[in-house]
Amino acid sequence: MALQLAIPNKGALSEDSVRLLREAGYRCTRSGRELIVSDRENEIDFVFLRPRDIALYVGNGVLDLGITGRDLAADSGAQVTELMNLEFGRSRFCFAVPKDSGLTVETLNGLRIATSYPELLRKNLAQRGLSCPVVRLDGAVEISIRLGVADAIADVVESGATLREAGLEVIGEPMLFSEAILIGRSAELGERPAVRKLIARLKGILVAGAYAMVEYDIPRLQLEAACAITPGIESPTVSPLSNPDWVAVKAMVARRECNRIMDELYQIGARGIIVTDIRSCRL
Repeated sequence: MALQLAIPNKGALSEDSVRLLREAGYRCTRSGRELIVSDRENEIDFVFLRPRDIALYVGNGVLDLGITGRDLAADSGAQVTELMNLEFGRSRFCFAVPKDSGLTVETLNGLRIATSYPELLRKNLAQRGLSCPVVRLDGAVEISIRLGVADAIADVVESGATLREAGLEVIGEPMLFSEAILIGRSAELGERPAVRKLIARLKGILVAGAYAMVEYDIPRLQLEAACAITPGIESPTVSPLSNPDWVAVKAMVARRECNRIMDELYQIGARGIIVTDIRSCRL
């Protein structure tokens, strides 16, 4: 029986989910507005749903897996298990109030708070011992204060630009740090071979994005120093060259360290230094 995986049907979460799955070797691109795309080779069906509904379908056992935001999964109240982080769609669920209002989280008690995440907000208010009327809105929450619907808002914030344009500012610590996640009904689901394969492929893409491959030629006398700079995962690959005094070295390095590593290699005599992207890898 084919595995069933729910994907957001629109928005940035949908685009990034499809991109990640395609890079992992799955056929999940829609030619139109199909609700289900079947990848028979990998025995998996991709079901396109509203992001807010995905956790409910998975939690009720209708579907095996889903990709959604941590914030949406938490707000749904569905009993699901987070199987892995997907490292995109990062945001914060925060309180925001009019700039220079002097309000703090502690002084919100009794004030109206507008949000698109009512259950997540109510749970947080209860944990803080605050009693506030919750105004549920489906979107454009930041305008609710100006329209007199609410006194404060609780919303998902990425850069904060939208809040600043509306004359609002974040107060207090984030209630939740969110990102795209892969969810299942239970942790045991991760033991199914098809699920293990999916997770391994996705991790391979995500890990590859954090690394790069560096290749260079180095005088044999400087090989030990070069290997100290680029130790690789287990060890670097060292190959002989036609010039017996030189060797070629290849190693995986952290992408964020590439420029520093190239500088250090050049200083000890490495030449022909090349850095290339890695599409996927298994460590």
